[in-house]
Amino acid sequence: MGSKVISSAKDFFNILRSLQDEESNDPFTHEEDVQILKMNGDQIAVVNMYCGNQPVFICQKDVPQISEPDGRQITENSNCSADDADADADADDASVLQTDLGPQPLTISKARKLLSWYTLAQNGNMSAGNNNTALHPLWVRCDMSDPARTTWFGAETVCVGHKVSGVKLYSVTCKGSTVDKSAFITLDELKQEHKKRHHPSSMGIKGSARFNLFGSTVVENTMIESQSSVTVDFKWSHVESILETPPLSSTATLNIKVTSGDMRSPMFEMYRELQFLQTLADGLRTGETEWMEPLESISAVNLTKAYLQELQSTAKTLQDQAAKTVESTKPKTETDTPIFNSLLERGELDFVEQLWVRMRKSVTSCQDIGDCLKLVIDALRYGDIKPWIHRDSSSSLSKLILQSYHQQIEHVSLTGVIPVHMLLEMGLDKMRKDYINYLIGEELTTLNHLCYYLSTEVDLQQQVIRLRKLHHLLEIIVTCGTFLGLPYDRQFLLTQSCLQHYKTNPYDEEHEFKLQMKPALISHFYQSEQPVLWGAEVSSGHGPREVRTSLQLSDRPMVDHVIFETDYPNETVNGDSEDPAFFSTMVCCSLVNFA
Repeated sequence: MGSKVISSAKDFFNILRSLQDEESNDPFTHEEDVQILKMNGDQIAVVNMYCGNQPVFICQKDVPQISEPDGRQITENSNCSADDADADADADDASVLQTDLGPQPLTISKARKLLSWYTLAQNGNMSAGNNNTALHPLWVRCDMSDPARTTWFGAETVCVGHKVSGVKLYSVTCKGSTVDKSAFITLDELKQEHKKRHHPSSMGIKGSARFNLFGSTVVENTMIESQSSVTVDFKWSHVESILETPPLSSTATLNIKVTSGDMRSPMFEMYRELQFLQTLADGLRTGETEWMEPLESISAVNLTKAYLQELQSTAKTLQDQAAKTVESTKPKTETDTPIFNSLLERGELDFVEQLWVRMRKSVTSCQDIGDCLKLVIDALRYGDIKPWIHRDSSSSLSKLILQSYHQQIEHVSLTGVIPVHMLLEMGLDKMRKDYINYLIGEELTTLNHLCYYLSTEVDLQQQVIRLRKLHHLLEIIVTCGTFLGLPYDRQFLLTQSCLQHYKTNPYDEEHEFKLQMKPALISHFYQSEQPVLWGAEVSSGHGPREVRTSLQLSDRPMVDHVIFETDYPNETVNGDSEDPAFFSTMVCCSLVNFA
């Protein structure tokens, strides 16, 4: 019997070792019903508490996907008649959907067996052991079938140098949500749980909490969803009571995730402008353009004619002409805010930029663009207009205008995609100046730090990508500045962080930017609110032999593979409920030393 266990442990070790050495993260099925995944620990809330973003093995029940012809679920106890079954069999393959049941737990006995194999295989004193190789931590989903209601078992190696000297074993137990705070474990009871396993000479206790500062809101009992979120994580020592408010001496970190296109954002009008720019770029790339609904009722050609006539008829200087027409080109929307009007719009739009403003609101075809540009180029060639442009303008139309000053305009063939190409250049030129105007005007960066984003040496598609990055950066800065009122030094630091990130990383609205804060700067946001996550952690020992026992209270379950029975709905968004319900998660740790 013992040799069989050792043999099973050795086989399990070899499988994990093989998966650990592979670059692929494809799932592996063991003994028909156990699926082993390799992933980063920060993808799972509970595992993230102890393993962070280091690689881990996740074991769960291997459940095949269920096919649902025509959207009807198939069950083992289906009462379909034979005729129905034949009809289903003849269903079109395209209508067959694959339903993912989500992660499924293993039984407690199976989970314990896997952990025992993991531990035995790491013990150099056993014939199954290979103490020269430390495996990634192992976490196993459990079905809560034991009296303690265990949802996870975990194990990680303890090493002295390169030699495995022991294993830490974790157990995670959970309770459904309740508004009864007396049902939560007390700090004294948490300390006693720790002492049962470790008999420490001294213990430390730390607190942590997370609050939502910006995101989804409830207005008149209706949820307004937002893909953007700003949360703040607190950490502090010397916890006095369960669910205590983080003291001002805490360390605080903002977690900022902003999705472009939120209608509440002061950047919304610029986002719509960027959308049109992206439409042009996509059309050049794919050969097909899905034109946006025009914002103007007047056609693009008529708007361009009126603009040219206005320039021809005025007797003022070129600079005055631009100043006069600026007011008529400003977009008037209900979403405008003072910060948008004063900081994000420029008053010195040149001829090409004002032409872009008119055309981006009215063109609905490549023909429109070509017709408008022909009108402009003809007016330049015959000397009907002598518009002014910014000295650093780089678009093709700007170059033609410079040539017109010397009455030497080269021929331009407005066929194919050339008009779209020219309009895209105009928009890139204009929007880059918009962003520079804000960032430099607010002294958040310098032109040297913007070189990557402003370069015209790369192709147009890459220029659009970099402009999108710059727009996302401004969405983040303006959201935090407007809704959180961050002081200048924090906005400056956040700007530099975003600029550095996007120089080497792809565009990603799911990325969370981090920013250290003094709690006093945002105390009015969280001190009267309920946390979405609150934790206390008792610890003893040092270095790799440190052991921890923790309690986490959260407004939603930290475990996604079991269903919790509860009578209390989740009504804690932005602290709108006076008596929020919390789910309770407790993690206990044991240290096993190899003699």
